This record gives sequence, C-alpha cells and structure tokens, in this order.
Amino acid sequence: MKIAVYGPEFNERSHSAIAALFAYLGSKSAEVFVDAHFFNSILEHSSINIKANTLGTFTDLDDSFDLMISVGGDGTILRAITHVKDLDIPIVGINTGRLGFLATIKRDDIIGALDQIFEGKYRISKRSVLSVTTNQKESNFELDFALNEVTVSRKNTTSMISIETWLDDEYLNSYWADGLIISTPTGSTGYSMSCGGPVIMPESDSLVITPIAPHNLNARPLVISAKHKIRLNVSGREHEYLVSLDSRINSLDNSIGITIKKAAFDIKMIELKAGTFIQTLRKKLLWGADPRN
Repeated sequence: MKIAVYGPEFNERSHSAIAALFAYLGSKSAEVFVDAHFFNSILEHSSINIKANTLGTFTDLDDSFDLMISVGGDGTILRAITHVKDLDIPIVGINTGRLGFLATIKRDDIIGALDQIFEGKYRISKRSVLSVTTNQKESNFELDFALNEVTVSRKNTTSMISIETWLDDEYLNSYWADGLIISTPTGSTGYSMSCGGPVIMPESDSLVITPIAPHNLNARPLVISAKHKIRLNVSGREHEYLVSLDSRINSLDNSIGITIKKAAFDIKMIELKAGTFIQTLRKKLLWGADPRN
C-alpha cells in the first residue's frame, strides 16, 4: 500500500498521535511519503524518528497512491484535498484539532482504526465537490474547487452587498446581506449551519444556499438539487468582493460574475464502523443527550 501523510506545522499537541501513526506504519509493509513541509516541521520541532518509517516526501501526488492520512483537524483535511483533487485517492483524518466532523479518528483509537483500514473493514463515502468559474476568459482562481462551501462576502465595508442569484437561466433572488454561502452536504455542518442552514446527509445530491445576515428576514436557506448551476453577480458600495473556496480567499472586481456547480469528481472519505456520520452528529451536536441527567 502506498500512503501519503499530510499535516500542518508540527505542534506539541499532536506529538503522541504523530508518533503512534509513524510507529504503526513502520510495522507494516507500506510505502509512506510525507508532505514535505510537514516532514521538515516534524524533524525540526520534535524528536520523532520519522526518517526510519518513511520513504520520502511529496509536494504533489499522482494516482499511484492508495490512501491519504490527514493529521490535524477538519481544516487540515480541506487543505489535504487540494493535493488529492480528482485523483480518486481515499482520505481519512486523525483528529488532533477540535470539532472533527471530517477528521473522525480519535487520538486514542489510532491503532484500532488503522487496523480496520489495512484489513479493508471500511466503506467509502463519496463527497460532492463544488467547482467555480468566472465570466472572464481566464480563471481567477489558482484552485477552482471546494469540498465544504463557496462563500461570497463583502470586502472593506460594513455595508451590505447585493447578490443577484440565478439558478440555471432562471432568476431566483437578489440577496441584500453580508454574503451568501453555497454549501455541499459535507459543508452543511460548517459555516452554513452557523448561519442557520440545515444539516444534510453527506451523500445527498443537494446543495444549500444560505444568506449571511440578510436584510430581509424572509430570505431563508434554500436546499436545491445539485444538478443546478448557480450564477452570482455582486454589487455594492465597494468595487470588489471576496470569494472563499473553503479557506482559500480571492478578491474579485464587481464586474466579474461567478458560476458555481457540482464538480465532475468526488472526494472519497473513508468511513469506519465507529465513525459514521450519524454517530458523529450525535457526539458533536449532543443529539440525544439530556443535560438534566
């Protein structure tokens, strides 16, 4: 098995998880390659003997890899998919962060979880991805896709912006708001949920349009079929607005419209028996818990 390991800058909080991961991988007949920045950070800031259990580093991936392991939080997984792109490499996350909707392996369950993966005792959860294009000939985005959401928001102003929204060729609404979130089912438990959007099961073929602090209270979150193309045109007091693809922020001129649609590829997330989406919802959102007891 050929494995890519990705992580952010090393911090002491993740020391035990990283040590356990590489000790385990070193005991298996696996080819292990580590993100170059993560590799150097571990060498510089820890005593973990990472060289003994790896074959090398990577800056880009190809389709020869069988698995990517992300070490961090959900944000780390969002950065990891920028390497995976459309290569069909399954991803699993070891959670050394906080909430952990995407990174579901706990620090104290790394060995058991990896045993399941090496034994093939898991399922693949296919997650929809959004692609973004502009009405310009050349793309304004270095990476033009997002796993969680695409967000349009105001820039350098406290005034609201107007976001003219079309579904395919049919006018939907002009949102007077701080911004607008277009979310996948995966992203429905993120920024969209914090702005009042619904939670959607990961493999639903749907998208959510969620306004951010709308001026009109009757502008509610809307669930639509993922077959639709969403076209947005922004106007306001400032000449530019912000477009965020997951955590990657771009600044666009108001004259540039964007189109958002479901991408032609999915991201494959590994789901273990003890880490299903419903179990994660119950744990993270305390569903079924009675605080009186």
